[in-house]
Amino acid sequence: MLLQLLAQWGYLAVGVGTFFEGETIVLAAGALAHRGVLSWPWVVLAAFAGSLLGDQLWFFVGRRYGRAFIIKRPPLRVHMQRVEGWLARFGVWFVLGFRFVYGVRTVSPIVLGASGYPASHFAALNVAGALLWAFAFVGAGLGLGAGLHALLGRVTRLEEVLGGALALSLMLWWLRTRRLRTRAKAGTPG
Repeated sequence: MLLQLLAQWGYLAVGVGTFFEGETIVLAAGALAHRGVLSWPWVVLAAFAGSLLGDQLWFFVGRRYGRAFIIKRPPLRVHMQRVEGWLARFGVWFVLGFRFVYGVRTVSPIVLGASGYPASHFAALNVAGALLWAFAFVGAGLGLGAGLHALLGRVTRLEEVLGGALALSLMLWWLRTRRLRTRAKAGTPG
């Protein structure tokens, strides 16, 4: 039953998950692709589309609402100086690879949009970066699936493995959010 649901709705879940953050869901989808539940090219496409669209949306939010949007949100404000520093130091390479830097994936397009970064440059680099990211994380998920298969043999209780992965993801998200709020209140960067 669960495998059938994953096969039917898995690509949509990957697209929606990567629209917001997505590393964990892409790794899990890659592992499921290794198992044959999902097709890895479709997982890559869903991850690419979700990541691309999400980051384009955040870029235009930054472009539309500017620095005031960031300043009103302490978790974003904590990362703003770091993102601006990396942009000044690495330029195009940062824009191409920000989604690989944990903790700044969502704020980076907002800061770039608010900073006046050219929309056409961002769009082109976002396409390339999202494609690289999708291939890298789906590939890592395929490797994870192969490693788990070798370590655990044939997993018969997929529901338990996925439930554990979901619980771990939620716990990590909660801890990260709590840490960002604590640092934002203290006024220290993340």
